[in-house]
Amino acid sequence: MAKQRKVSNPLALAVLAFLSAAPMHPYELGKRLRETDKDRSVRYNHGSLYMVIKQLAKVGLVAEQGTVREGARPERTVYAITDEGRDEMRDWLRELVAEPQREYPHFGVALSLISVLPPDDAAGLLDRRLRALAAEIEEIRTAAGAAADAGVSWVFLVDEEYHLALLETEHRFVTRLADSLRRAAEEQAPAGSAEPPMDPSRS
Repeated sequence: MAKQRKVSNPLALAVLAFLSAAPMHPYELGKRLRETDKDRSVRYNHGSLYMVIKQLAKVGLVAEQGTVREGARPERTVYAITDEGRDEMRDWLRELVAEPQREYPHFGVALSLISVLPPDDAAGLLDRRLRALAAEIEEIRTAAGAAADAGVSWVFLVDEEYHLALLETEHRFVTRLADSLRRAAEEQAPAGSAEPPMDPSRS
């Protein structure tokens, strides 16, 4: 069973991990997250990043270290991870790596209710998804290949490899499902009629 965390937002774990390397201010932290493509794995924006840092500071996992000023820009507060924050980061990360967590992706919800759509309609929608998946797969392959060619160590690309593996698996699954739905529509629907949607409570 997952532990109760003082700040449970996954963005907090990313913040702790980056601050474990060096103290920095939120603007620099956001820049590092973007540069390393962590926005593919962690959802955040400027406001949520600042909010999470304030929450971490409130519970003692990070602490203000000072301020810096760059040119004519306003002063920025630099934050550093505390010993308690470092322990929390390691414990949390070990838990996530070792223990599978039940997740509730939106596509899973859609699949659990897909029987309300006519099979031919659902198959057409899945074809659209397949095109989007193929484009994303190609984008990740290209980006990961360029990073590897630039000398980025494989360990910094494992999250992209994991994402790619998930997308490729989903692409195969969706291809089979779309084909099955098309066969079902052809076999069950009388000529000249549309297949009625099914009751999801009976699926």
